[in-house]
Amino acid sequence: MFPIKPCETFYGGSELLRLRVFTVEVLSWRGLATYYVLFFLHLETRRVTLAGLTQYPTEEWMAQMARNAVDDIDGALFGTRFALRDRDTRFCSSFRTILKSSGVQAILLPPCSPNLNAFAERWVRSIKEEYLSKLILFGEASVRHTATEFTRHYHHERNHQGKENSLLFRNPRLYNHTLNLQ
Repeated sequence: MFPIKPCETFYGGSELLRLRVFTVEVLSWRGLATYYVLFFLHLETRRVTLAGLTQYPTEEWMAQMARNAVDDIDGALFGTRFALRDRDTRFCSSFRTILKSSGVQAILLPPCSPNLNAFAERWVRSIKEEYLSKLILFGEASVRHTATEFTRHYHHERNHQGKENSLLFRNPRLYNHTLNLQ
């Protein structure tokens, strides 16, 4: 029996990004509304980038999110060669075409295989269990604020077992312990 190697071995962890869309139920003036949150998770650093939030993930919106992601200046996919994604139908043909034209190869996961996208699935579980399940959200602004705050917490304040219980990115404002030795 051959040992199973993670996909990072084949694709290079520093060049692999995970794409995922999840839903959030929000209270609005018209009743309960569903919002869709698109995010990217860089495999090696575990950096999460919130790409967008909408109530209606149309093909035009997804195409714009893809254009933003492959932007040469501040796109989340800039310098990435591979993007791992599930079979969500929201990743429409224009989204895939924009990624492909910018040199990002989309790796399609097999059906019913959430363990192959485990880091992204774990991030969704964390945000839902640690934040969203404890709050009553009213409108898009509250979802955006909550997701942004959780991402900041995830990066700067939360220990990560897969990274030897260390913080992913030290916040220089919180951890500025420079010594002035003479």
